[in-house]
Amino acid sequence: MNIGDAAKASGVSAKMIRYYEETGLIPPAGRTASGYRVYSSQDVHMLRFIRRARDLGFSVDGISELLGLWRDQSRQSADVKRLALAHVADLRRKIAELEDMASTLETLAHACHGNDRPDCPILSELEATNRAPERRNAASRFGKA
Repeated sequence: MNIGDAAKASGVSAKMIRYYEETGLIPPAGRTASGYRVYSSQDVHMLRFIRRARDLGFSVDGISELLGLWRDQSRQSADVKRLALAHVADLRRKIAELEDMASTLETLAHACHGNDRPDCPILSELEATNRAPERRNAASRFGKA
């Protein structure tokens, strides 16, 4: 099948398929005599694997490692589990950071009167370039603790 057919069958865009090939994540596709890429059902299966790993938030490097383990019939499931749990820990860290950011912004928004006056604690906090962000202390700075 051609790249368009492989893209439809796998759910991975043709542009991303080319990118994965350029970066070495997937092996170069076979070519027709006229130079068009040709993909097999095995290629589509691998692209679906990549798509699912991307949907779970794995980086290209993580997917590369997963593909290596997937292809290795002598792999140890402990290696796959280690990789998955490391990714879970990274996702949980990112979630905590996002929750912290949302909390800070909510606190700042509650401290803003939202009227026709120019005073705005949101802008004041963003302007404060001479100090590190103080997300966890924003509530106490604005008397909301």
